[in-house]
Amino acid sequence: MQNDEKTSHASLYGGDRGWSERFGHAFTWLCGGALALNVLLVLGILSLLAWKGFGYFWQEDLVEFTLKDGSKVLGEVWEEEIVAATPEHPAVDRLRLKIGNRDVNGLDFVWIDRADVVSRREPKDVVLLERLEWGNFHGYLREIRRGDQVLAQGSEAVWQQLGPLLATKEAEREEIHALEKGAIGAINYEIEKLRLAARRLEISGLPAAERERRQAEIDKTLQEREAEFQQLADRLFQMREALTAETLVAATASGETKEIPVGGIVSAIRPDDLGVLGKLALQGKRIRQFVVDDPRESNTEGGIFPAIFGTVMMVFLMAFAVAPLGVVAAVYLREYAKQGLLVRLVRIAVNNLAGVPSIVFGVFGLGFFVYLIGGSLDKLLYPEALPTPTFGTGGILWAALTLALLTVPVVIVATEEGLAAVPRIVREGSLALGATKFETIRKVVLPAAAPGILTGMILAMARAAGEVAPLMIVGMVKLAPTLPLDGRPPFLHLERKFMHLGFHIFDVGFQSPNIEATTPLVFATALLLITVVTLMNLLAIGLRNHLRRKYAGSAV
Repeated sequence: MQNDEKTSHASLYGGDRGWSERFGHAFTWLCGGALALNVLLVLGILSLLAWKGFGYFWQEDLVEFTLKDGSKVLGEVWEEEIVAATPEHPAVDRLRLKIGNRDVNGLDFVWIDRADVVSRREPKDVVLLERLEWGNFHGYLREIRRGDQVLAQGSEAVWQQLGPLLATKEAEREEIHALEKGAIGAINYEIEKLRLAARRLEISGLPAAERERRQAEIDKTLQEREAEFQQLADRLFQMREALTAETLVAATASGETKEIPVGGIVSAIRPDDLGVLGKLALQGKRIRQFVVDDPRESNTEGGIFPAIFGTVMMVFLMAFAVAPLGVVAAVYLREYAKQGLLVRLVRIAVNNLAGVPSIVFGVFGLGFFVYLIGGSLDKLLYPEALPTPTFGTGGILWAALTLALLTVPVVIVATEEGLAAVPRIVREGSLALGATKFETIRKVVLPAAAPGILTGMILAMARAAGEVAPLMIVGMVKLAPTLPLDGRPPFLHLERKFMHLGFHIFDVGFQSPNIEATTPLVFATALLLITVVTLMNLLAIGLRNHLRRKYAGSAV
């Protein structure tokens, strides 16, 4: 009887173990499959962004279609649409062309039916002109003029002379830009300082005689600077006149003639005459220009360097602000605070802050940082500039501090986890050797917990780089004329507004006048944003791994 019971129990437990093992293996495969699916989804998204993003810089051939009515259409084949016939609708077989010449046609795209196409060709002499305004021009070269003088005539003669002329015009544009940002910008800066000095003197309360003497000195210096400014302005006017001295006469596929100032042309290419290697070289050049140039045409063309710079600078300012705030709070909660109801409530509040919508932090940053602190700083330090605000308006400093508050719960939680992972024996050994508690925390515990702290910083930086909603309230703009960092004292201008890659994606993708034409630009900017965030995270991960290897002996 007892043997039968033992046998039954053994078979029962053996059956349970077999079922448990089978369930464990199935659960393991399920987790592995879920991980593989997530990896595939991420790779799929990145592949889509890479394909569409790099496709933005690839130059397709220009195709000229002759239609039954005798008209001609020239452009890039953008899309093909084939729809089978139904009882309600006839069959559809048509092409969508990106035609350019916005100033001539008023359109960027046009649909043509395949049934209306008589002939199709890819002419080698057709040119694509990238312009500073009105987008690209597609057509044929006719002549180059300087006033009434014809410098070149005929497609090949104009093409041979156009390249060196465009190089000259690019150098002239760079010289104009250097003059505007350099000498003229410096004089404008000095004139503004003199104006503020006069205003400061007016409200200073000095005796009338002293005030008049100083005002006379300011007026004299101001007259000298204004005279210098007028000379530079005259020089700038002459340079701009020289920039537009030559005119390129081109014709569209339909025969319309268009006169284009050569100084307004960025580049000229013959897409149908480029081979694969030539198009690859052109793609590399466009990628470089996209990264280092300033935007133009309401951000729909040109580069996005100010947005890259603003994003990176704002993230690092946020990191410098959130690191001490989050680490100090976590050290106090873990090492000094008496564990009890109050500390538990604080931890609950910290966790709840992580779930607050980001726009709420933006409203708080606007009210607290911009209006309260910034307005107080203006009244205290910059009364002469009022009512024009200096710090009492959105700027990169307030944006960074707002995002620091947004991400501080992540840093606190990660730092507490890192501190908890430091073995108790390490603390006790330090205290036994005569170190104080503060010395133990500063020299032993914090270095050992540094990998956990950096993990929190990585997560905070990744989230801050992608946030857009709060930044729209506290300092981010569509186009910032100057960077927050330049060569004029105090060099780092924390009160200035800035551009951001996330907002650039939103602006180009949803606010541009022709969203369909800018869709490839959205993919390119999104790919660049992911690349920037990845590079910043890799930098932090490399530092974390270095510290982890350095303090591996502490069993962290």
